[in-house]
Amino acid sequence: MARIGVEESLTDVQQQLQEFGHEVVTLRQQQDAEGCDCCVITGQDENMMNIQQTAMEGSVINAHGFSSNEVCSQVEEKLNQK
Repeated sequence: MARIGVEESLTDVQQQLQEFGHEVVTLRQQQDAEGCDCCVITGQDENMMNIQQTAMEGSVINAHGFSSNEVCSQVEEKLNQK
């Protein structure tokens, strides 16, 4: 299965993705995203300083305003596009 980085506060998303069989990595620092196929962020501090450094080449999903089911569906959709 895929390696997915998820921000710390999104524990419900982390648990659900683990139930789907994915390897979940907690994102605490930018380098935690390295090697991830996809990352899920809260969107609360998304690119606040307009810094455009990329730590990964996979998709980034903004979970702001979505339920954990919706976020996990988006993750699965992105992974199936590869």
